[in-house]
Amino acid sequence: MTVINLSALDLGLAALLVLALAALTLWARLGVGRSLLIASVRTVLQLLLVGLVLQALFDHAQLGWVALMALVMLAVAGYEVMARQERRFAGFWGYGIGAVTMFVSAFAVTVVALTTMVGPTPWWEPQYAIPLLGMLLGNTMTGIALGLDRLTQTVWRERRVIEGRLALGHSWANATATMRREASRSGLMPTINAMAAAGVVSLPGMMTGQILAGVPPVEAVKYQILIMFLIAAGTGFGALGAVWFACRRLFDHRSRLRLDRLRAGRR
Repeated sequence: MTVINLSALDLGLAALLVLALAALTLWARLGVGRSLLIASVRTVLQLLLVGLVLQALFDHAQLGWVALMALVMLAVAGYEVMARQERRFAGFWGYGIGAVTMFVSAFAVTVVALTTMVGPTPWWEPQYAIPLLGMLLGNTMTGIALGLDRLTQTVWRERRVIEGRLALGHSWANATATMRREASRSGLMPTINAMAAAGVVSLPGMMTGQILAGVPPVEAVKYQILIMFLIAAGTGFGALGAVWFACRRLFDHRSRLRLDRLRAGRR
């Protein structure tokens, strides 16, 4: 297996392309040039830091350190879900709904995959566990964030319709059934689109990376199919669970709509 190592010059040439893009956005007055440069710097720093952490983790593989890394990843993902909401839940619920549903869905699917499908020894081998969990968490985070954002905005906009249904004797579940379905669809749609376009419109990242690293294409394809199925399951279970729990949180024990439990977030 031949791996072509990249030099600092190679990365510098790629960075010049981003600088050229930033200059073009400034010239066009798009207002995103500064954000693009900051995001680029963050990408370099964050990935270098993660690379060093993963190297140390691989060299000193212990279940405790792997679990700590996984919890840090979950904590950051939970914060990102909360930060992406235009209207988020007040207090711990704003963070907890996303974090708990990601823990239940992404972590459970990852453990099942490691113990029954991939089967490394030990099953928590960081070379497999951390990348797999990262892919699942990243996609599940996006699905949950989209679903929750769609739900809270729709409930806020349609609050009079919901209250009218409640006044007619509908339960909270019936009064919001259409909204929950649409929110769940929003969370699942990016994953469905990615699966539908895989191999035809685009080559998925994991498959491309393995091929570049010298893995036989057929073996890379098998891994990619496995990963996409796991992502679909994790994202689907996470989005459905988050939407249901969030919607339940919007009503009290007397089925009254409690929009006071939401507060405006920051984009």
